[in-house]
Amino acid sequence: MRIDVHVHVYPPEIQADWQSIAACEPHFASLCSGRVHKWCTAEDVLARMKEDSIDVSWIAGFAFRDPGLCRVCNDYVIDAVKRSEGSLKGLAVVNPLSRGFEEEILRCREAGFIGVGELFPDGQVFDITDMRQTWRLAAQCHENGMFLMLHVAEPVGHDYPGKGGSGPKEAANFCSNHPEVQVVFAHMGGGLWSYETMPEMRIVLHNAWYDTAAAPFLYGPEVLNAAVAAGAGHKILYGSDFPLLGADRYEKMFAASGLGDDILSGIRGDNAAVLLEKVRSFPGVEGLN
Repeated sequence: MRIDVHVHVYPPEIQADWQSIAACEPHFASLCSGRVHKWCTAEDVLARMKEDSIDVSWIAGFAFRDPGLCRVCNDYVIDAVKRSEGSLKGLAVVNPLSRGFEEEILRCREAGFIGVGELFPDGQVFDITDMRQTWRLAAQCHENGMFLMLHVAEPVGHDYPGKGGSGPKEAANFCSNHPEVQVVFAHMGGGLWSYETMPEMRIVLHNAWYDTAAAPFLYGPEVLNAAVAAGAGHKILYGSDFPLLGADRYEKMFAASGLGDDILSGIRGDNAAVLLEKVRSFPGVEGLN
């Protein structure tokens, strides 16, 4: 099965009113004003999935600071998932410093969502190294059998809209603080996978996963070979970051890497299936969809 773990959708009302929303949401404004930004509906995702031969996409709205806007996005994803007949799985967006975000995660879990994210530590102004700010979020994900997806970025290289300052050091700190949570670090984890060559960090990062979102913009195909050599090949997840990119760019990257079919099958979907099994193995969540 081919699974795309990182897809963004936008409710029509968000698209229609994006300029006034951007005036109050600096991170959203930065991304929407970028030259590579594209809007996308659930229907757009389903159409592209047929073109790219993707079986299931994990979709999320935009993680705003405003919890009301997060709820608008979650409502849209709930409806899209219901109408997709299994082709779409939902991720919940919340502001983890807002009042009542725990209830919003539970609402989304009861609607069949499988994870929380992609959350933006810099854009939503929370510190993933501060347990006082993250323990409630981690607890909700763990207790409800959901993984967490966090935006992290490489601490070197060119700047771009939405890059932010949360990188591998901060991501590793989160894993150390919350070993119970399966966490997907977007954008190849900002290079966090390379530290799995350190014996003590391999233990700390046992719950870390790394998606490929935007990787063709950031890395050469050698990054995949390096991650496999570091022992993290089984933790790499195909994420397109659609509508930013489609599968064609990633397939060229995969082909250029020269990796074997068994490893590429894992990246394209088998590893994601293992992740879901891990988050659903927590006692008390077996009956959830």
